[in-house]
Amino acid sequence: RVDVEGETRAVSMSGAGRHTILLVQFAHAKTRTYYDYNSINAAMNGVVGLYEDRLKELNPDVAGDITYEITDLFAYIDSLADMAALVFQPESGLYEPCSREWIKANCFEALKRSAARK
Repeated sequence: RVDVEGETRAVSMSGAGRHTILLVQFAHAKTRTYYDYNSINAAMNGVVGLYEDRLKELNPDVAGDITYEITDLFAYIDSLADMAALVFQPESGLYEPCSREWIKANCFEALKRSAARK
């Protein structure tokens, strides 16, 4: 369970089979981008990938892996004009909107699982 903006919600460890749409507004422009994933975990890995791609853009001369702290990832998420997720709830057949804080909490869990596998 994770506390998100005063609410406690259960967080699926993999979110397997829970279709997730990630909504991103990179700047204060009128354009928005959405990403489509088959699971919560895949969506959170997608968020991490967006940040890592941005790091590579900002540091083109760095060869190999770029290291960062979780707080750096969170700062990136907070720097975006907007970010939210819509997660399919099979029980109701509806998509539940999830906040930026929910995304950060689930990114943290995804990174912990990834680190545990290494």
